[in-house]
Amino acid sequence: MSGILGGNSKDEPMHYGEIYQVWQASMVAKGAISCYRAYHFHAGDKDLKKLLDSFIDQAELEVSECDKLLTDQGLALAPSMPDRAEARLEDIPAGARFTDPEIAAKLAADNASALVACSMVMGQSIREDIGALFAKYHASKAALGLKTLHLLKEKGWLVPPPLLAKRPE
Repeated sequence: MSGILGGNSKDEPMHYGEIYQVWQASMVAKGAISCYRAYHFHAGDKDLKKLLDSFIDQAELEVSECDKLLTDQGLALAPSMPDRAEARLEDIPAGARFTDPEIAAKLAADNASALVACSMVMGQSIREDIGALFAKYHASKAALGLKTLHLLKEKGWLVPPPLLAKRPE
């Protein structure tokens, strides 16, 4: 294959949808880093704190890789959030504090939305490297989702939807 869309996909131009999706992924990841760092101050459970660290690490990787793609194309980057001031759990008033079950539920919801977003980018991409990058993110988020589900069940924090119980005959 030859032409503008042949050869090494990293040498191909990004189309407008890819540009927007990569920029948006970076923006969302930067917001997640800020939010999850704040949740870290609110969390009391050590297992939840470890899970938050995993989510932060994943978001930092995504920012790094997405921003490199944008920079390589000469595009402007999404703004980063300012670092948060340190806070101790004991200093956060009870009425203003997020509870561990709330934090875990929010992680699960964010991750579920992120899986759909990754799938959408994979489907819209014509550059194989971008599709593969978001497939990698999808796999990482699927693993984080499983860890989150296990934590929710283990801690008794899972609020299931109505369950179908077999009716008596």
